[in-house]
Amino acid sequence: MDYSKLVTENQNPESMRLDEMSTLEVARLMNRVDAEVPLAVEKTLPQVAEAVDHITAAFRNGGRLIYVGAGTSGRLGVLDAAECLPTFGAGKEMVDARIAGGDAALCTAVEGAEDREELGEADLIDLSFSEKDVLVAISATGSAPYCIGALKYAKECGAYTAGVCCVDKPAFAEYCSTVISAVVGPEILTGSTRLRAGTATKLILNMLSTISMVRFGKVYGNLMVDMVPTNKKLTDRAVRMIQTATGVPREGAEQKLSECGDVKTSIVSIETGSGPKEAKEALDHEQGSVRNAIRDLKR
Repeated sequence: MDYSKLVTENQNPESMRLDEMSTLEVARLMNRVDAEVPLAVEKTLPQVAEAVDHITAAFRNGGRLIYVGAGTSGRLGVLDAAECLPTFGAGKEMVDARIAGGDAALCTAVEGAEDREELGEADLIDLSFSEKDVLVAISATGSAPYCIGALKYAKECGAYTAGVCCVDKPAFAEYCSTVISAVVGPEILTGSTRLRAGTATKLILNMLSTISMVRFGKVYGNLMVDMVPTNKKLTDRAVRMIQTATGVPREGAEQKLSECGDVKTSIVSIETGSGPKEAKEALDHEQGSVRNAIRDLKR
C-alpha cells in the first residue's frame, strides 16, 4: 500500500522547525497538540459503545476479549489486558493479548513481525480463539498485516471483530464488525505514532475494558469491588471500599473482609445481614453483580 497517503505518515506543519525550537517551545507544542486527542476520541464514542456491548455479551457467554497489535499498539493492548487482573480480578480467562513478535517485542522491536499475516492467525489458534470471543485489533495505520491475519481468522470463526486505528478508511476495515477510528492528525515527529496516536489508542482501550467490566458487574457504584488485594496498598483500599459502600467502621470492615475473603461478598453480607456463604451464592446467581445480589437477598 502507499503509506505516504496515510495521515499518520504526514508532516505536521506546526513542527517543521522542531529541531530549531527551544525546549519550552517544543513542550508547549506537544502539550497543545495532545489536547486535541480527546476531541478526536470523542467522535468514536458510538463505535466504542457498540464494541463494549459485544464484549460484555461475550463475557456473559463465557467468551474473552482478545487484543492483537504490533509495536506501540501491541504493547498498549498487552498493558490493558495485564491491568485487568489486579483492577477487576479478570485474568486471561477473560482478557488476553498478543503482540507481533511475541513477548520479546514488549521490550525490543522485532523487525518484520508485523508484516506477516500468518503470525496473527497463528497467535489466535494458539489461544484457541472461537466464535464466543471478541477480537480487538490495534493498528495506528489500520494496515498491519499481523492484525489483518488475525482479523481474517476471527471473522472466519464467526466472532465479533473491532479495529482500533487513527486513520480514515483503514485497510483492515473489511474484516471488522466495527471500526473505531480516532483521526488525531500528523504527529509532531513525523510518523511517530507512539505520540498522539498512542495516546488516543490508550484512551480507547481504557474505555473498552473499563466500561465492559462495569457492565459485567465488576464495579459497584464507582468502586472496583473485584480488585485483587495483592499488596498492602491494595488491601488497605479493599478495606476502605467496604467502609465506603456500607458505612461500617474500619475495624468492622477488616473483620468482614477476613470472614468473607473478598470485597464483594463482604459488602453483600453487611448490606443484607447474610452470612458469607449466602452472600457468595447470591453473587454467583447474579453473575457477580453486587447491586443485584443485595436486591435479591432483601426481597
